[in-house]
Amino acid sequence: MKYIDYKERRTQGTFNFPIAYYHETPISPRYHMPYHWHTHYELMRIISGEFHLMLDDHTTTFHAGDVIFITSGVLHGGDPEDCIYDCIVFDLNMLMKNNHACANTIQSIMDDKIRINTLISEKSDKVLPITEMLCSVLSEKKNGYEFMTQGYLYLLLGTIMEDKLYEKAVTDKITAQRLNSIKGVLAYISDHYAGSINLDSLAKIAGMNPKYFCRYFRSMTGRTPIDYLNYYRVECACELLSTKDISIKEASISCGFSDESYFVKTFRKYKGTTPKQFTKKEF
Repeated sequence: MKYIDYKERRTQGTFNFPIAYYHETPISPRYHMPYHWHTHYELMRIISGEFHLMLDDHTTTFHAGDVIFITSGVLHGGDPEDCIYDCIVFDLNMLMKNNHACANTIQSIMDDKIRINTLISEKSDKVLPITEMLCSVLSEKKNGYEFMTQGYLYLLLGTIMEDKLYEKAVTDKITAQRLNSIKGVLAYISDHYAGSINLDSLAKIAGMNPKYFCRYFRSMTGRTPIDYLNYYRVECACELLSTKDISIKEASISCGFSDESYFVKTFRKYKGTTPKQFTKKEF
């Protein structure tokens, strides 16, 4: 599973059951979460430790017991710290099928007229138990789990409505335009990371001069554009090394590094270990 596309293009779950569950630990190849976005909604449950999560243009640290709701289209990413966490990525359209009673509310959420709070566990003691049961059902996948999954999602949304864990959305057009420009840059990196990319080309895509773009990109992601490009390439290399039977040299070339020694040095910078040591871990 590639949990690193800036604009995730992979299918979550199946056509008839568009929901996916991921349990992340420090040895998972996708443990760190590079800045990305997708059209689905996402639930995160922090089981232990801390997660420094960046949503659009601000960063918040979440702790064990927190349940986070990430709205469709929101740029997000971050770094876990001694953390174990779950992610559930789902398409809200799944709950619209032949359900006229809830259709108006769900449609308002998808139209961004209702913006669900980010930390939905903060003001309700019912959210965490529901999310825990949802994770358990998706993890075990026992007979009938599809019914239970949708039931818990309805229960969660009903709790959000009952406890008013939402607000009316207000759109800042200038901020939205800047976020969209960053999305274009991230999509370009996702499609072309294996080739040659420089700061000027990325700034041009964003419609900004290089100096301003570099400053703005760093304010959004916590990294300079080139630093983030190398970080992204290393994450891609981690996925290749953990899922494919390829050499370190092949992985470095496939991920945009023309010099193997520089790849090893960069890999160690971001992962704290060498590619060779990384491949010896169990996933």
